[in-house]
Amino acid sequence: MAQVRSKVLGIDLGTTNSCTAIIELGEPKVITNSEGKRLTPSVVGFSKKNELLVGELAKRQIVSNPENSVQSIKRYMGKPDYRVPLNNEHYTPHGISAMILQKLKVDAEKYLGDAVGKAVITVPAYFNDSQRFATKKAGEMAGLDVLRVINEPTAAALAYGLRDGVQDQKILVYDLGGGTFDVSILKIKHGVFEVLATCGDTELGGDDFDRKIVDYLLSEFKEAEGTDLSENVEAMQRIKEAAERCKVDLSSLMTANVDLPYISENKRLDMEVSREQFEAMTEDLVNKTISIMEKSLKDAGLSPQDIDEVILVGGSTRIPAVAKRVEDFMEKSPLQSINPDEVVAMGAAVQAGILGNEYLKSSGNQQVDSGNLVLLDVTSLTLGFETVGDTTAFIIPRNTTIPTRNSKVFTTHYDNQEVVRGKILQGEEQEASKNVALGTIILENIPPSLKGVPRIEVTFDIDANGIINATARDLATGNMRSVTIERPAGLND
Repeated sequence: MAQVRSKVLGIDLGTTNSCTAIIELGEPKVITNSEGKRLTPSVVGFSKKNELLVGELAKRQIVSNPENSVQSIKRYMGKPDYRVPLNNEHYTPHGISAMILQKLKVDAEKYLGDAVGKAVITVPAYFNDSQRFATKKAGEMAGLDVLRVINEPTAAALAYGLRDGVQDQKILVYDLGGGTFDVSILKIKHGVFEVLATCGDTELGGDDFDRKIVDYLLSEFKEAEGTDLSENVEAMQRIKEAAERCKVDLSSLMTANVDLPYISENKRLDMEVSREQFEAMTEDLVNKTISIMEKSLKDAGLSPQDIDEVILVGGSTRIPAVAKRVEDFMEKSPLQSINPDEVVAMGAAVQAGILGNEYLKSSGNQQVDSGNLVLLDVTSLTLGFETVGDTTAFIIPRNTTIPTRNSKVFTTHYDNQEVVRGKILQGEEQEASKNVALGTIILENIPPSLKGVPRIEVTFDIDANGIINATARDLATGNMRSVTIERPAGLND
C-alpha cells in the first residue's frame, strides 16, 4: 500500500489576522479554524482564570481584560529586548507568535484528521534577518518543521499565477496589511516566478490608519469634555476597536458613527467621521505607499506602463482611497477579484505544494507540474559589515536573487591580533550605526603576525528563507576558521 504523504501547511502569520491553507485536489484551499472561521485573529491572552486564549476567544476579552491581552505582536518580531507582560510572565514576540502558530497547527489537524508537522510561513518582504529568524523560530516552537519562509507579496503572486495560468506577465503586488507594507514586482514566464525588485516599510499598515481615527476621537473628546482618555487602558481599548470598525464602515459608507457610552464615568463618546475626513487624515500614509511603489519600480528599471497587472493584497487595500491612488498612479485598474485576506495563505500553500511535489492545477483545470514551477525571490535589504570608522562595507546588494553568496577579505588592525570581530549589518546607509545590526561575527585563533598581514575571506550566504549564515577561510593556509554569528540574546536558543 502506498504511503500517504502528510500535508504541508501554508501559513500567513498576519499582524491582525492569520490564515492557513493547503493544496486540495490540486488547488489551494483555505482551512477553517475550530470556530468555523477562515481567518484567526492574531491575538493572545489569558482569561481571569489564567486560561490561555488564542484567536477569537482572546480577541473577545480584550476590552474586559486589556492588561492580559496582546495583539499586533508581529510589529515587534525580531526585537530581542522586547517582552510582553502576560499572566505574571514576560514573553518574547516569537514566543507569542508560537502560540498563534500552534493554534493554527492544531486547528488544521482537526480539519484534516491527521497530524501536521511541516509548514511554509510567510513574512513581509521587507523583514530583515532577525525578523525572519524569529519567525522561523516561532514555527519551530509551535512544533512545525518550517520548510521555507517566503515573502508575502511573492506568495500572492504564486496564487495569482497558478489560478490564472499566467504565462508571460510583469505584475506588481501592492501589499498593505495590518502592520506592514510591501511592494514587489515580479516577472512570470513559463512557470518561473522571478522577483525583480521589492521594497517596503515594516511599520506602516492598517494599524496606522486606525491610529489616525483614534487620535481624532481623543482630541475631539478632550476638547468637548475636557477629559484626556489616553491614559485610561479600558477606554483606549474600546476606542481602538471602535476606530477599526469605523475604518471598515467607511469603505462602504460616506459617514460612520462612533458611539461609546460610559467611556469615562457617565460621559459618552458620540461622534461622526466622514470618509472625506478619514481620507484627509490618512493622506500622508497613502502617499508614503506611493513613494515606496516609485522606488520599487525604479529598482526594477520599469515604469507603470510596463506592468501588466496590479494585485492588491491585505485587508487595508479595501480602503477606497488606497485603491483609487494605486489606480491613478499605475494608470490601470488593480485586480480585486482575489480575496486580499486569503491570497497570501493560498500562495504559501502553492509553495508548500511545490516543496511537497504535489499535484497542482490552474483555474482551467490544466495540470501543472510542480517541479516546473520555479520561484526566484530576492533579498530586500543590502547586507554588509562594520569596518573601522563607523563605515559599512557592502557585500550583497538589495534585490539580489536568493539563495546567494558573496565574500569579503578581513585582516587585523594591530600586531599579534588573535580575534577579529565585526557587526553584520542590513541596510543601505554608509554609516554603519544607521543600519540594523543583526549580530556579530567572531573570528578566533588567528595565528600571531603583523597587522594587515592575515587575509581571512569571510563568505556570507543568504538562504532561500532570507536568513544569513557565514563561513571563513584563511587565504594563506586554506584552513577554515571558526565563525560564530552572535545573534542578540533574545533570539538565541
